[in-house]
Amino acid sequence: MIGAVRTVLFLDVDGTLLPFGGAGMPAVPEAPEVWTTASNPHLARVDRALGPLLSGLGCDLVWATAWMDGANEVIGPLLGLPPLPVAELPAYAGDQGDDQLQWKTRALVRIADGQPFVWVDDVIGDADREFVAAEHDGEALLYGVPSEVGVTAPDLAVIAEWLGRF
Repeated sequence: MIGAVRTVLFLDVDGTLLPFGGAGMPAVPEAPEVWTTASNPHLARVDRALGPLLSGLGCDLVWATAWMDGANEVIGPLLGLPPLPVAELPAYAGDQGDDQLQWKTRALVRIADGQPFVWVDDVIGDADREFVAAEHDGEALLYGVPSEVGVTAPDLAVIAEWLGRF
């Protein structure tokens, strides 16, 4: 369809593409400026097979991470992704519990501006879902993944099915 709006997929890194926790891993990564370096030994946990699956989803991929443009410098090349747009997010304020909005939520709703979007993150709570339902005029899929596993090929199949509705 000419002129159709493409769905945006906001993609987190820590705990989503870069799993943490579990054997030999910190439960919470070090400060972002340490965790986001190319010398991070945990980068071996990034599943390189996810790159082609992400590219094949038929949506606009956008980094939504404290890594900011560092995701294009380190994670993107590991996955074989071209440089992606980076969501303009407020400064990282730490992760919140289910009863509080995540630090990215308001910004992602603002950026989506009514168009359909998917948000893949390891920190999505009830408050985020309620806020998006109340404040976003379009369709949205908030897809949470466990931080010790991150996003998997079966997760991306579920997301692809959801995207297929548009």
